Amino acid sequence: MGILNKILTAFRGGATEVGQNIVDANSTRIFEQEIRDAEKHLTRAKRELTDVMAKEMQASREIDRLKRSVVEHEGYVTQALDKGNEELAIEIAEKIAQLDEELAEQQTANDSFSSHAVRLKDLVKKTERQLNDYQRQLTMVKTTESVQKATATITDSFASSNSKLLNAKDSLERIKARQQQFDDRLKASETLAEENSDKSLHDKLAQAGIGEQKSNANAVLDRIKARKG
Repeated sequence: MGILNKILTAFRGGATEVGQNIVDANSTRIFEQEIRDAEKHLTRAKRELTDVMAKEMQASREIDRLKRSVVEHEGYVTQALDKGNEELAIEIAEKIAQLDEELAEQQTANDSFSSHAVRLKDLVKKTERQLNDYQRQLTMVKTTESVQKATATITDSFASSNSKLLNAKDSLERIKARQQQFDDRLKASETLAEENSDKSLHDKLAQAGIGEQKSNANAVLDRIKARKG
């Protein structure tokens, strides 16, 4: 059982790691979707706030109506008493008691609507501020991602360019080496051809002072002087 539990734990750990990697890879998209979801909830909260405020206004109008009705019926009680009709006065008083009860109920409802509206207004304002901040953060996150992707592309291109430059340099060196080898072979062939030709032999004889020598002005002058002497 201990080994099985460890295997299950390992699987859960692997699943958690995979899940975290997926979340990390899509974190910006998830954040953006969460903002959209929050905006939908905010829209719903605003509708609810509107309904609560409307009910508050209705309750307030009903309170005003009941108060006017109470004042009106209190006047009727006074008139009935002035006329000595106490029975009618009691009946009107019962009506006033009923109005007072309705007024208390409406006042309680109105207070509830009012406090609920205050809380909702505060919540809506806080949520709007938070969403605005998240929108700014999302814009910065997207901009940062774009810059990072551009930087990575430039870096990869630069690395690729450097690699291509190195390859080009190697190619140039090989070309130069091949051309130098060709020149060396050509010079070697020319040297070998000269060594095997008569010109090479004549040059060697001339350097040794053997054979026909070319005359020059000094030699001619010396020869003429020798004949005269």
